[in-house]
Amino acid sequence: MNILFQVLIALAVIWILAFRRARMATILSLLTLALLATSWIWAPALLPWSILTLVALFYFIDSLRRQLLSRPIYRFFQKVLPPMSRTEMEALEAGDVWWEAELFQGDPDWKLFLGYPKPQLNEEEQSFLDNETEQLCAMLNDWDIVQHRKDLSPEAWQYLKEAGFLGMIIPKEYGGKGFSALAHSCVVTKLATRSASAAVTCMVPNSLGPAELLMKYGTEEQRQRYLPGLASGAEIPCFGLTSPEAGSDASAIIDLGIVCRGEYNGEQCLGLRLTWNKRYITLAPVATVLGLAFKMLDPDHLLGEQEDLGITVALIPTNHPGVIHGNRHYPMGMAFMNGPTQGNDVFIPLEWIIGGVDYAGKGWQMLVECLSEGRAISLPALSTAIAKVSYRLTGAYSRIRRQFNLAIGNFEGIEEALARIAGYAYQLEASRVMTASAVDQHIKPSVVSAIAKYHMTENSRKVIQDAMDVHGGRGLILGQNNYLAYAYMSTPIAITVEGANILTRNLIIFGQGAVRCHPFIFREMQAAKDPDERTGLRDFDSLFFRHVGYTISNFVRTLSLSLTGGLLSPAPVGGPTAKYYRRLTRMSSSLALVSDIAMMLLGGDLKRKERLSARLGDVLSNLYLGCAVLKYYRDNGSQSEDLPYVDWNLQTTIYNCQVALKEFFENLPNRPVAWLLRLVVFPFGSPFRLPDDRLEHAMVQAMFTDNELRNRVTSLTYIGDKEDDPAFIVENAFQQLLATRDTRKAIRQAVKDGSVPDTHDLNEQITIAVKLGVCEQPAADDFLKAEKARDLAIQVNDYPPGFFDCG
Repeated sequence: MNILFQVLIALAVIWILAFRRARMATILSLLTLALLATSWIWAPALLPWSILTLVALFYFIDSLRRQLLSRPIYRFFQKVLPPMSRTEMEALEAGDVWWEAELFQGDPDWKLFLGYPKPQLNEEEQSFLDNETEQLCAMLNDWDIVQHRKDLSPEAWQYLKEAGFLGMIIPKEYGGKGFSALAHSCVVTKLATRSASAAVTCMVPNSLGPAELLMKYGTEEQRQRYLPGLASGAEIPCFGLTSPEAGSDASAIIDLGIVCRGEYNGEQCLGLRLTWNKRYITLAPVATVLGLAFKMLDPDHLLGEQEDLGITVALIPTNHPGVIHGNRHYPMGMAFMNGPTQGNDVFIPLEWIIGGVDYAGKGWQMLVECLSEGRAISLPALSTAIAKVSYRLTGAYSRIRRQFNLAIGNFEGIEEALARIAGYAYQLEASRVMTASAVDQHIKPSVVSAIAKYHMTENSRKVIQDAMDVHGGRGLILGQNNYLAYAYMSTPIAITVEGANILTRNLIIFGQGAVRCHPFIFREMQAAKDPDERTGLRDFDSLFFRHVGYTISNFVRTLSLSLTGGLLSPAPVGGPTAKYYRRLTRMSSSLALVSDIAMMLLGGDLKRKERLSARLGDVLSNLYLGCAVLKYYRDNGSQSEDLPYVDWNLQTTIYNCQVALKEFFENLPNRPVAWLLRLVVFPFGSPFRLPDDRLEHAMVQAMFTDNELRNRVTSLTYIGDKEDDPAFIVENAFQQLLATRDTRKAIRQAVKDGSVPDTHDLNEQITIAVKLGVCEQPAADDFLKAEKARDLAIQVNDYPPGFFDCG
């Protein structure tokens, strides 16, 4: 019995310390003290002391541990490590990890999280948003842009250039604005609420392209040559990456640059003879400078012994002999410039490589790092803009449009769709702000940007579908008054570009996240590939046994948190959101454990088990989205009006984590391990539920009145003030209906009482109501004006015969 007590006490000490992620030296020290205490009370027990001694020997004697344990494991790891292409390795090494690493590792530091500064615009950025951006929006007419011009107006193009929209990210010393990532995001968001075509035209020069590449990698001579022109709009950039044979798989690029000697400006020099065929290149038809990605080969060894130098990036003026551009694609009928570019045996000097010859072959890493920043800003901004317009105007339309003598927003079926619009709009704004803030903290967020790109574009697709369903025919009929259709038509573009969503979910989020966010895997891989076996073994030895301790800790933490419903996890705040921090910690710990076991079981096969790894990526993504909502809520004063939106989002994201983990267990090939993991993660079944109808009803009410929450969620939405502005038509009717609620209520009551006739002649009805004193004449006039605005808001455009004829 004494032995049993001592073993149980030793296990309890280990469990508590493993839960707290104590270091091995601390565990051994405290375990020794515990055994000394129990041995003083009872007789010493041989079993626990023997185990402790054996573990201590292996821990403190490095040579013994490495020879008997580490070396065989090291060699086995080298054998099972999946092969990686050069582009895959460069992609893994590119960029940084941020908050997603805390979520992946199972014990997020909430104090660190809440300590991130609230993202804010400076005075200059806010002024640009309020003035220049507002002015540009007023110049845009999306119906004219898309239906007639198939392009921005010459006046809009000129203003884009003169006001500095094309150089927002370029430092001031080169003539640019030097704006923050948040400002860039806000400008694109506001433009996109008016015209997606204009927003894309603005965002591309400020995203992945020549300016960003030059700022990070260009020589000073290259910066001086191009950045001032790019900032002023004298130069229009485009970037050519995608080829017919190379979309998501950049390693398949067949565009080649052969190192050779040739003539440039009448002189012989060392350069590249380029042949390329690129497509889907935004701004290519009007670009003056082309950023080009290609494979660089040196068959004659003019630069050194290496023949295949890898993917390289160069800048080429589009008026350079041999450059072909100008033709257009027509993506989903949108009007932004997009088209192919080709070249055959085009000679350029080596100095045109971005960064010079020293950056030959480093193009893929450069592109991945820049792409991660662009994906963290541009596409989230477009997605959020769709949600803002849908939230504000669909809510308004639901109060304006009447069926069966009721505003359609009163019907529960409509309410269900509105709740999704409201919840995702809140989440998208929170995610947009948080993700842009990562870039402003000088993070190159490769994993976070993939999460944002996939989930924000997908959730905006859900929002616009619901908005179209609520609007019915009002959303289907194209014309000057339609504010939804072009957003609906352009949504698949964001889904597809900068890493198609299927690829992003199934390969990038977890595939890159697991390696980069895990505290040991990436370094273990590097140690296994170290050409110096002695150094590799030494590093691997340290990493592997810390990895074992990490896995044990994850098991202990996950089971403890699952059995207690997360109560053992401290929350950084009190009040109604404290439970969500605990639940996120619980799901974070579950992800850490399950990911480790999955990588242990499947090894390199996990890379090919895309549907399994995608589900683990869904857990990580939903944890991140839930955190973004909590941060946004806190940064905006933790207002009680926000709580239904916070509840909806956290209940939804945590439920999504539960679904993804359960589906992972159901499809894991090793059934005993799947059963055990499910028992550890969900010992009492499925505890989490989707939001209920009462919560969604509470959420929707904020869409039906003019309030701070509605204005904050839909901030940056361009409304306009002209009678032909499509958003203004609906918003104006909505505001007038709100202002005349009391009059409308009094008249309806009078009709119900029979004192005012129930007639379709509204003027007659109002005349009688005034005579009877139901309302005063000024109120009656306002009521008639509101009804006229309401009637206009539900109308659709029609056009005479021949209007759409070509020519």
